[in-house]
Amino acid sequence: MQDSIFTKIIRGEIPSHKVYEDKNTLAFLDIYPVQPGHVLVIPKKQVEFVWDLEAKDYQALMTTVKKVALRMRSTLRKPYIHSRIVGTDVPHAHVQLIPFSTSTELRNEPDMEVEPDHTSLGKMAEKLKF
Repeated sequence: MQDSIFTKIIRGEIPSHKVYEDKNTLAFLDIYPVQPGHVLVIPKKQVEFVWDLEAKDYQALMTTVKKVALRMRSTLRKPYIHSRIVGTDVPHAHVQLIPFSTSTELRNEPDMEVEPDHTSLGKMAEKLKF
């Protein structure tokens, strides 16, 4: 399997707005967020689908998902953190965490043609960073 963009982020070849990292997982902001604070949580081991992770890697991923979601909920003061596993955009297992207050906020379609707002993303990463 060819290295994914997430594997390149793990190795530091591509910059990211990290909020959490341990020996098995990494959490960073989506550069095209559905809502401010939209985080991607990934295993450091590249596997295309979450369901194909070894049990220990799956457990590590989900432990980080919970840790980051609780941090997001308390820091951003949003009542809900939506989690979703889509797996079609990048061939590297990942869980998206999206803070929201109303379900209509989840229907936001970010404009992926514009340059990401790295200043805002940097400020958000500092707010969420462990």
